[in-house]
Amino acid sequence: MPYDQSLDVSSFKEVKEFEDTRITVGVYSYNNGPKKLQLSRENRNQNDEWRFAKLGRLTKDEAQEILPIMMKAVESM
Repeated sequence: MPYDQSLDVSSFKEVKEFEDTRITVGVYSYNNGPKKLQLSRENRNQNDEWRFAKLGRLTKDEAQEILPIMMKAVESM
């Protein structure tokens, strides 16, 4: 069964912007399944547009800013 965006429900979403990147912390439930925490990164390109990128590693500053948001997201689960 292919992915159906209409079945993906967000119950929490907060975005933290940094200089040339932003990280989104969200809680999603697909097809009435269990709620799951999702982290995603977008980088700003030369045209000042946001493009999806693998989250990969976090800098210390990013981690310190994201952890409180992650705790809020977990409380909403």
